[in-house]
Amino acid sequence: MGYSLIADAIVAVHVAYVSYVVLGQLLIWLGLAFRWRWVRNPWFRWTHLIMIVIVGGEAVLDIECPLTHWEGHFRELAGEKTSGTSFVGRLLHNLIFVDWPPWAINTLHIAFALVVLATFILAPPRRRVLSSEF
Repeated sequence: MGYSLIADAIVAVHVAYVSYVVLGQLLIWLGLAFRWRWVRNPWFRWTHLIMIVIVGGEAVLDIECPLTHWEGHFRELAGEKTSGTSFVGRLLHNLIFVDWPPWAINTLHIAFALVVLATFILAPPRRRVLSSEF
């Protein structure tokens, strides 16, 4: 039971990671269109870029995502299939995993990373203005 809960927690982190990247990009585009200042926040934009660059790098180097690996490991320890047998595990797992060939998923990851990078370059985060006042 404990290993299953750990695997579910890992999937929840994975869903949060994917959501931050995908929804973050959507919010950046909307924010640019509606002139929302917060979408140019350097912390948000740099973390967003770094997170997708990691995913794109894993795809280019054909490296399995550590979260996917850890989930599988804990599912095995719990005597479950990798897709998850608990309701929460199945629900979260099915939100982010699709049954596509690996080359298609890797292409999607790389393409999305390039979209995020292009957005970052074309609409960069605001630069911090250093005050000369003491």
